[in-house]
Amino acid sequence: MTSDYPPQPGQFPQGYPPPGGAQQPGGLGLRFAARVIDGVIVGIVGGIIVYAIGMASNIWITGLFTGALTFLYYLAFEVTQGWTPGKKLLGLRVHGPGGAAKPTVQQSAIRNSWTLLPIVPFVGGLLGVVAIVIIAITINGSPTKQGKHDEFAGGTQVVKG
Repeated sequence: MTSDYPPQPGQFPQGYPPPGGAQQPGGLGLRFAARVIDGVIVGIVGGIIVYAIGMASNIWITGLFTGALTFLYYLAFEVTQGWTPGKKLLGLRVHGPGGAAKPTVQQSAIRNSWTLLPIVPFVGGLLGVVAIVIIAITINGSPTKQGKHDEFAGGTQVVKG
């Protein structure tokens, strides 16, 4: 038994079922698949908008727009619904710290701030990849499947259900 028992609200030690019917954390594979689905949705919507305003050939505009649109997409859905369409499709939800039904605006903004990295000229894409790797490693290594971005946001958690 580890010293972190009893578990904190919404968390449980590795190898133990969630106490009192708490939901299982969403694993890395499902979360990645949800991000891909959401990325396709954002890409299609963003592409249509950028093409419609005639800026599809301007890499500065597309990087800025894509980063901002991605950030706003996750923020809006997580705060109002507790899920994004990709997460909903795969049976996942985003909870706020302590098992709250949804994250607050501030918590969602913090956990998704890394999506703004493509806005940074020249190195933004690379920084985004580094952030993805760090988040994936920390999700995979956590018994509660919380990534560094969840930790920074005060303990948000993606769960099944």
